Amino acid sequence: MLGVDAIPITVEATTRHASDGTPRLLGLVDTVVREAYHRVLQAFFALDLPTPRGITTFNFAPAALRKQGSGFDLPLALALAGAAGLFPAERVAGLFAFGEISLAGQILPARGAVSVALAARKEGATAMLTSPPDAHASAAIDGLDVFGAATLADAIYWLAGERRLEPATEVTTAAGCGAASDRRGHEPDFADIRGHETPKRALTVAAAGGHNLLFVGPPGTGKSALARRLPGILPPPTAAERLTILQVHAAAGLARPPRDRRPLRAPHHSSSTASLLGGGRELRPGEVSLAHRGVLFLDELPEFRRDALEALRQPLEDGHVTVGRAQHTVTMPARFALVAAMNPCPCGFYGHPARPCLCSPAAIQRYHRRLSGPLLDRLDLRLEVPALDPGTFDGPRDDHGSTAALAALVRGAVARGAARNAGLDLEGLNAELPDGALDAACRPTSAARSALTDVLRRSRASGRTRVRLLRVARTLADLRGADRVTDEDILEAATLRRAEAPC
Repeated sequence: MLGVDAIPITVEATTRHASDGTPRLLGLVDTVVREAYHRVLQAFFALDLPTPRGITTFNFAPAALRKQGSGFDLPLALALAGAAGLFPAERVAGLFAFGEISLAGQILPARGAVSVALAARKEGATAMLTSPPDAHASAAIDGLDVFGAATLADAIYWLAGERRLEPATEVTTAAGCGAASDRRGHEPDFADIRGHETPKRALTVAAAGGHNLLFVGPPGTGKSALARRLPGILPPPTAAERLTILQVHAAAGLARPPRDRRPLRAPHHSSSTASLLGGGRELRPGEVSLAHRGVLFLDELPEFRRDALEALRQPLEDGHVTVGRAQHTVTMPARFALVAAMNPCPCGFYGHPARPCLCSPAAIQRYHRRLSGPLLDRLDLRLEVPALDPGTFDGPRDDHGSTAALAALVRGAVARGAARNAGLDLEGLNAELPDGALDAACRPTSAARSALTDVLRRSRASGRTRVRLLRVARTLADLRGADRVTDEDILEAATLRRAEAPC
């Protein structure tokens, strides 16, 4: 595993060599892989399987690439079984194998099986053999037969032609769409939030266009409650997106996400740069990759480390994150919608109608300077979430603004945008529209162009702001079913970006 991708490794075994009496594992293997020989040998004894006579040498090719992880247990065991003559050598031609083996001989899941299956399909493999749970997860990949063997004996006898294994099918029950659909009724609903019509509108726009969003307001006004309801109105991922989400989660060693739900990641503000962007000794994906095609929620935004926040600028702009090391440079997907929340000042009550702010002007300024202008410029929507009058909470549920109603509105806007962008040979949501295609996608009226120029002149905004205003305006037009962007769309986009930028 390298990031979220798998690199094919050929595992060879031979008993014909000059030896000092100990088995040899060649090819830059780490301690976990070296221990695999002893786990596998004990599994052979536990299952009463014959082992090769003499001392075995294993080679992991290409030799110059470091190998690590327990997924090499199964291929090492099969190479050992082949050296013992338990099945014909031609049976493993074109076979990919991946999995951990217990001392009792059970084949267990290992981190990254889905990535291995993708690599197997790319290499033109005839089949893949792994544990039953990993086989069911990898069965989502078309064009590859994935077989799940419960024990090492099952795998060896299958290769010997003495036992039958059926190709695995994707499970859609406990971890699939069925369970996710059942949980929808127990998830928080937008209808339970009284007031805050403008923040709800902003979240609808963010869901329909994939835009980034910042909420600014006193503590307890509902910023987090609003943000955590966003995944409920996002459209289900496409087949290609679902496969990428599955690959990233498998590469991180996490459980499979529900089929019809996009991920929501909410790291704590004490998170390091490596945990957000990915990295570490094994170059695992970070929070930005785990939020791929979903939502990354950063609560208490100014409390995050400055270097971690500045590192978000590249994935926000490019949709991927590149982690460099001395020997490798790894690129991982990171196309997510950023939803952030913050207080207006350290005590949180600056501008509150009933509670006084206790912060000095210098403290407020230092607090605002924790966020850089270039980072804030990449947030398409910035608006205040004010404190509400207590009587608002006794009002009726807003069924017209329920999660189901907003989700239907978002699905219609996404479908219209996808149809239009397909005609323009473009992909992705409106937040991903390239600069050069904006005029063709928006087709702004003359009044819209005048309004845009006036907004930019008044706010002394940058060229990036112009691009982001047009993208948001295009989403607003999609939400109302319009083909062209009008001046109303431009002005509403500017309104949704009106919160004072902390800088």
